[in-house]
Amino acid sequence: MKINTKRNIYLISALFLVSTLNSCKRDDGLFPVPTTAISDKNVFDTPARIEGVVNGIYKSLKGANLYGGRYLLYQDVRGEDFINVTANSYTAYESWNNSYSSGSNDINNLWSAAYTTINGANILIAALSPGTDVISAELSKAYVAEAKFLRAVSYFSLVTVFAQPYNKDQGASPGLPLRLQAEVDGNNNDLARSTVAQVYKQILSDLDEAEKDLPENYATALLNTTRAHKNSARAFKTRVYLTINNYAKVLEEAKKIVPQQTAPFKAQQGVAHELQPDITTIFGGSFTSTESILSMPASTTDALSGQSAIGYIYLVNKEYYLNPNGILNDMQWRQADKRRSLLQATGDKQYLKKYAKASPYVDYIPVIRYAEVLLNYAEAAAQAEQLTIAGALLKAVHQRSDASFEFPVAALVSKTAILEAIAKERRIELLGEGLRGHDLLRQLKELPAKGDANIQTPSVPTTAQNYIFPAPNTELAANKLFN
Repeated sequence: MKINTKRNIYLISALFLVSTLNSCKRDDGLFPVPTTAISDKNVFDTPARIEGVVNGIYKSLKGANLYGGRYLLYQDVRGEDFINVTANSYTAYESWNNSYSSGSNDINNLWSAAYTTINGANILIAALSPGTDVISAELSKAYVAEAKFLRAVSYFSLVTVFAQPYNKDQGASPGLPLRLQAEVDGNNNDLARSTVAQVYKQILSDLDEAEKDLPENYATALLNTTRAHKNSARAFKTRVYLTINNYAKVLEEAKKIVPQQTAPFKAQQGVAHELQPDITTIFGGSFTSTESILSMPASTTDALSGQSAIGYIYLVNKEYYLNPNGILNDMQWRQADKRRSLLQATGDKQYLKKYAKASPYVDYIPVIRYAEVLLNYAEAAAQAEQLTIAGALLKAVHQRSDASFEFPVAALVSKTAILEAIAKERRIELLGEGLRGHDLLRQLKELPAKGDANIQTPSVPTTAQNYIFPAPNTELAANKLFN
């Protein structure tokens, strides 16, 4: 993390966000209302300014290079389901082609965005953990819990691309510099990497502590979608535990929000999460439905544009089309499937239109949906030989969009076959939501070859240097203990 010796660059970022967000009320979510700037000396001296810091951490998480869209793009195009057209280094071509270096835009921008979010969380945690008389103790705990949740999400986003998969050696490989204190000067640049296992331990500790103090729900559907609550932490833990093959803990966390053994599945505590009848409404404008566990919102006055917007990259500029040899033409994804309505045909090519709003691109970007939790649960259940519940969860997700589809009997009575069906379902249901590259790495699979007559990229074996992202040159230059 590169530090400005006159002032911490990430503290400046946090204060800038406070200056633009401190007048937001809870019902405003993450939509900023500009106000006059304030200094770091009085940033925590009013309830509105404290809330502005919280909003600022969310604002950082939804930056263009993180959950504003590019992090999802990086992860998806590393898989086999997208073909690049433009070879544009500003829109994840290096990630698609696995040709990144320490100086790559993808590498440095993602690292900086995530650590900016982490430091914003650390600043708030340090300020509020001792207690304050500016806001109630209950609200202070809730804000700290939100900060820990967002720190966990940010560290997870980094460790899954910049470090060897946990399952390679049970987390013994070098991981990330684990920065847990607020940076206020240049004295803490040098910090050795913790192991992958230590990073995951911190992520799960943050999520456990967040779950304890986050609210059960908020007063509006908008806040239930855009702010972390207890089910947000529970849902994200299913992703983290699945990543490290801790299937028993996936089941434990999933059952908190998926208590039934048969469809229809619905959360019985906290926000009443459930699948929506029509998946197209989730991406077509019903961004605050109960299927959305956490999404990054946008408005006409707070949206990304041009090459920073994932909708522009996928649909307007058509820089990636769906690989006809990928999941697009798999027999599990029939033409009758409603999810094909989230594609757009242009000539002989299909393009993703999950993010289809026109400029200024006000689509909400999903961080995690209830459908993913059901599939996480299904995979863990199958691994635990609980094939009946695994099959029920799989069918619930698939038949929501293709009600007449029936899985072959053999696909539901064999652990190997049902895991294969679940893996395909993840590629269909979560297409373009930032999971494919992550799924390949956690399962220790090679990054597949892909391309067309114009551009091709070879496969990347698990032992190759470019199987994971290299450390960014900004970190290497500033941190002498990074090795």
